[in-house]
Amino acid sequence: MSTAAQWQGRRVTVAGLGVSGIPAAKVLHGLGAVVTVVNDGDDERSRAQAAELEQWAAARSDSQEAGPGRPTGITVRLGDGATLPEGTELIVTAPGWKPDKPLFLAAAKAGVDIWGDVELAWRLRGLNGRKAAPWLAVTGTNGKTTTVRMLAAILEAAGLRTAAVGNIGVSLLDAVLGSPEDTEEPYDVLAVELSSYQLHWAPSLRAHSAAVLNLAPDHLDWHGSLAAYAEDKGRIYEGNTVACVYNAADKATEDLVRGADVEEGCRAISFTLGAPGPSQLGVVDGILVDRAFVENRQKQAQELAEVADIDPPAPHNIANALAAAALARAFGVPAAAVRDGLRAFRPDPHRIEKVADVAEVAYIDDSKATNTHAAEASLAAYDPIVWIAGGLAKGATFDELVAKSAGRLRGAVLMGADRALIQEALVRHAPHVPVVNLDRTDTGAMSAAVQEAARLARPGDTVLLAPACASMDMFVNYNKRGEAFADAVRALAAERA
Repeated sequence: MSTAAQWQGRRVTVAGLGVSGIPAAKVLHGLGAVVTVVNDGDDERSRAQAAELEQWAAARSDSQEAGPGRPTGITVRLGDGATLPEGTELIVTAPGWKPDKPLFLAAAKAGVDIWGDVELAWRLRGLNGRKAAPWLAVTGTNGKTTTVRMLAAILEAAGLRTAAVGNIGVSLLDAVLGSPEDTEEPYDVLAVELSSYQLHWAPSLRAHSAAVLNLAPDHLDWHGSLAAYAEDKGRIYEGNTVACVYNAADKATEDLVRGADVEEGCRAISFTLGAPGPSQLGVVDGILVDRAFVENRQKQAQELAEVADIDPPAPHNIANALAAAALARAFGVPAAAVRDGLRAFRPDPHRIEKVADVAEVAYIDDSKATNTHAAEASLAAYDPIVWIAGGLAKGATFDELVAKSAGRLRGAVLMGADRALIQEALVRHAPHVPVVNLDRTDTGAMSAAVQEAARLARPGDTVLLAPACASMDMFVNYNKRGEAFADAVRALAAERA
């Protein structure tokens, strides 16, 4: 933990403008550090961000907030993210900057530490005596956001002041530091979503309890290998004090627990979609059951909630709920709060979200399924399915996904830059499935895809948008892709009304 005095005059370089770099620069400037921001881009957006940040710093320096000895401004260097500014004592980087960037190689050679914004927030906990809330942390290839939001809902149902923070929701720096005009009490506990990028740049993070939901190949272009990706995910368990929560169906998550250096007395707790054994949470006859946080886990079990309390009750979402419940129970939350929190929770848009029923066919938007692991979980929740898929594959292969899901498929409609890769997997593993290949990557392709899916579907089927690919070949992001799907479904409903 830090005091403000430790930052006075410290020369800090912030790598990257944007959602993490700008708040970090402002916080560091406010603490009295001498801040230089470096940024690869020098486009119109970057110039506008730089001008706004420099104006903010100048105005603050002229105000009463700027005390004696504080720096007068923030220096921003655009188009020059590779050179280490002279005199740099610390780098605080945006999480997406890759470890092999020349700036970081120069920093390592000069013996300069590199932190992410998560590490900065962790180090600033309890600044000048402010209450430091414990962190309940979640990572995984898929399901992080849903699990963290479920966890926050459960904690709130227990009467605790909390927030979903980190990779989502409230800024971690804001949650840790508050603001000068913040009159509310500090948080009791934080529900923290952490990506592999963030964990890579957070060497001293030590959570109260943490969960890795699942592990599948993703972001390998950034990490370099699956082993390096898994190693960064596993950092979330380091120094845990109460519980390391893992997925009993995913041995890789258990292996990460076994390799973690934790505090004495920290327990390994798993979750399963089957009946739980001792030190597990699981499901029995439609009931979520705890055999980990009970007085006698060999002989006792605690009912927490019903599967029907989970929205939607798809298998992977039940697993998310069990992970959230495990972290909440590790923090001492009563069973009734788990039930009440899950009942209150509503999923974010574009995550297995039902758009409409049209002609007795359900249309489901899971645009957030941007990789094969997420798409596999989505496909496992429905049967039979007309599958809408495609986009940017990011180096993924689709044979395993198609082989596992072939028996559920009524048909497939493919679009996007890498649709041919999915079609080839369908030919190899599901030759019986009719495929429509839309030879277009414009945004209007979604309307055509929905029309083709409706033609293939029969009453009782589900048309499922689970692309298994990123969206940027056709859409700004997965949200825009999901909105295009929903608009097309509503147009179809109006047409057939």
